[in-house]
Amino acid sequence: MNDEPMQIDTLPMADVANKKKKTQKILVDSPSIEPEQYIANYTGHGRIDRLLFIADHCPMFTVDAYKLAVVELKKTPNFQRYTQTVQRLNEVLASRGAPPYQLDTAWVDQTQRLVRSQTEKLEAELKGYKNNHIKESIRMGHNELGNHYYNIGDLSNALKSYSRTRDYGTTAKHSVEMSLNIVKVSIELGNWSHIESYAQKASTAVDAAERPVVQAKCKCAMGLVHLDQGKFRLAGRQFVDVGFALGTNFSDILSPNDVATYGGLCALASFDRGELKRMVIDNAEFRQFLELEPQIRELIYGFYNSKYAHCLKLMERLKPDLLLDVYLHTHVDAIYQNIRKKALVQYLSPFLSVNMATMASAFNTTINLLEPELAGLIMEGMVQARIDSHNKVIHAKRTDQRSTTFEKSLAMGHEYERQVRHMLVRMRLIRAEMFVRAPSERPEREMRERSERH
Repeated sequence: MNDEPMQIDTLPMADVANKKKKTQKILVDSPSIEPEQYIANYTGHGRIDRLLFIADHCPMFTVDAYKLAVVELKKTPNFQRYTQTVQRLNEVLASRGAPPYQLDTAWVDQTQRLVRSQTEKLEAELKGYKNNHIKESIRMGHNELGNHYYNIGDLSNALKSYSRTRDYGTTAKHSVEMSLNIVKVSIELGNWSHIESYAQKASTAVDAAERPVVQAKCKCAMGLVHLDQGKFRLAGRQFVDVGFALGTNFSDILSPNDVATYGGLCALASFDRGELKRMVIDNAEFRQFLELEPQIRELIYGFYNSKYAHCLKLMERLKPDLLLDVYLHTHVDAIYQNIRKKALVQYLSPFLSVNMATMASAFNTTINLLEPELAGLIMEGMVQARIDSHNKVIHAKRTDQRSTTFEKSLAMGHEYERQVRHMLVRMRLIRAEMFVRAPSERPEREMRERSERH
C-alpha cells in the first residue's frame, strides 16, 4: 500500500424512499431473543404489538408469542383483539396438528357488556358537560373518552377524542397532555404526518420540571418518524440526543434499549467519523443507553477503530433480532448497506493505492465479491479511483495538491478584495453623511430641521 491519501468524496446519504414491504413478509428462523424476556422491557400496547409481530414473523416462536399475547390481552378490555388473536393461534395449532386453545367466551361476553356500558356512560357524561358549558369538564370528558377508546383498541376514535380536547385546554399542561396522547396514538396508527407538529408543540409548552422526560419522548417520536421515512441521519440525530431521563416513561412505544439500537445503527449508517466520535462516543447521555445494549456499543467502537471484519460479523449475528423489531425491520437491509459502504470508503481514505487481496482479507470476503462493490462505489461517486483488474489493485485518482491549494488561495484573495472594497465605499458614504433613512423616520427628521431653522 502507498500511504498517501486517497481522494474520497463525501458519502451521499440521500433520503431513502420508505416503501414498506407489506406484500413480502420477512420470516426469521433463528433469533437469539426469547419472547417472554424480550417483552419485559415494554408495557401496554407496546408489549402486545411486539408479541404479535414476533408471532407473525418468526415460525419458531409463533405459538409461544400468540399465547403470551392472549394472556396480555386478557388484562385489557380489548375483547375483539383477544378473540382475533385466539383465532389466529388456533389456525396455527390446527396446521401443526395440535389441540386448539380454549377461547374464554364468558370473559368475552362480560367484557363486551362492560365496554358497551362504559362507552354509553362516558358519552352521556360528556353530553351533560357540553350542556353546562364548563370548558374544563368538557376537556376532561373528551380525554376520558379518548382513554377508553384507546384501551379497547379503537385508535381512530381515540385520536378524534384526544384532538377535541384542544379547544377546551386552558393551560400549558393541557396542551402537553393532548399533544403526547395524539403522538402516541398516531405512532400506533402509523399516521406519521401528525406527529412532528404535536411533538414540537409538547416540547415547547412543557414546564421546566417535566421538560427532560417530555422532550425525551418527543425526540423518540421524531426519531421514529424519520426512521419510517428512511432518513437515517435525521433519525440518528434525534435518538442520540434523547436524555436518559426517558427511563421507562415511553415503554408502551419503545424502551431505552431501542433508543440505543436505533440511535447506534442510524449513526453508523449516516454519521461521518468526526460526528460518530463527538455525537455518540463522547456523548455522556447516550453512552448510558449504550450500556443497556453491549453489542451495539461494541459495534460502534469497533467501527470507529476500523475493525471492519469483526463489525460485519457482529452485524450478521444481530440481524435476525433486528428483523423482529416492529419499527426497524423494513430498514435493516438499507442501514446495513450504508454501514458497509461507509466501512469500505473509510478503509480506502488514507491510501493512494490498495491491494484488493489485503482489503478482502480485512473485510472477511473474497476479491471476486469485493471488486464489484468497489466498482459500485466508484460509479456512485463515493470514491475517486480506478480499478486495475489485472493486478487486483485500486488506485486513487491523483490530484495536483499544489494547484488545488493555489486556486483556493486565489479565490480567498478575490473574496477579501471584494469585502475591503465594500468597506471603503461604506466609510466614504458615512464621512459624506450620506444616509438612507426609513420612510417612517423622514417626517420626524424634517419637522426637527424646520423647528431648528425657526
